[in-house]
Amino acid sequence: MNKPVLVIMAAGMGSRYGGLKQLDPVGNHGQLIIDYSIYDARRAGFETVVFVIKPEIEADFKAAIGDRVSRVMDVKYVYQRKEDLPEGYAVPAGRTKPWGTAHAALAARHVVDGPFAIINADDYYGPEAYREIYGYLSAHPDGAVYEYAMVGYLLKNTVTENGTVARGVCEETAEHFLSQITERTKIEKGTPPRYTEDGGQTWTELHEDTIVSMNMWGFNRSFLDEALARFPAFLDRTLAENPEKGEYFLPSVVSQLIGEGKARVRVLRSEDKWYGVTYREDKPAVMAAIAEKTKAGLYPDRLWEA
Repeated sequence: MNKPVLVIMAAGMGSRYGGLKQLDPVGNHGQLIIDYSIYDARRAGFETVVFVIKPEIEADFKAAIGDRVSRVMDVKYVYQRKEDLPEGYAVPAGRTKPWGTAHAALAARHVVDGPFAIINADDYYGPEAYREIYGYLSAHPDGAVYEYAMVGYLLKNTVTENGTVARGVCEETAEHFLSQITERTKIEKGTPPRYTEDGGQTWTELHEDTIVSMNMWGFNRSFLDEALARFPAFLDRTLAENPEKGEYFLPSVVSQLIGEGKARVRVLRSEDKWYGVTYREDKPAVMAAIAEKTKAGLYPDRLWEA
């Protein structure tokens, strides 16, 4: 069995943040959030990282992070292009963005041939998550059903003071396998947290200990094959209903596979607090948290020079 590899989705431009947030330093010596993610992944056992980027940011991305990481890990680059579509399909007029997180994962299909974890570039997940998912992927190849995993976080540990966030709200079985995941795109912090689906006219409360997905998934190669096979059906619907903005989400593919009995997804746990830069106002809190973790000895001050 191949060792698990890490796939990092780094093609987004961060429209709410107002810039290329993946390349915005948060550490004392110019380190990015992605530096800490890769550092945690490497000490959990990952040896290869695949960056999913846009071709136009390649030079900046390599200068900011890729060249540095390549000294300690095997680094590969793949490109998420909106034109990467099945034969017979074309990008509709007015479409400017690629096709979402499942499409980002598919960008890695030519270089990933075994188990892999996939994460967002701009989220800090904490060391525990990488240990959990690396261990699970190493011990659970596909059997009669596909064996996948996700790291679940407590909702209260994943909200920001500076606006709403999108989270996958999870339901699980007594054996801690995912039974359902529902995307809530506007969750705000509160006591308790709450979400809206109608622009704030009405709100629904969520328990602060609700398990949510932060887009940290563990898959075997079978997921890429399934996502590719299901992509045309998604395109048929989206080109008819929302051609300029429709997105092919990872959780939607997972939900289909669970519903068909083809996959089961173990919900792993992390008690770590999430940090991210959804909004530019989030950056000071992330910097303070990283500084505190460094002071406490969780990370060396210069990270890759230790």
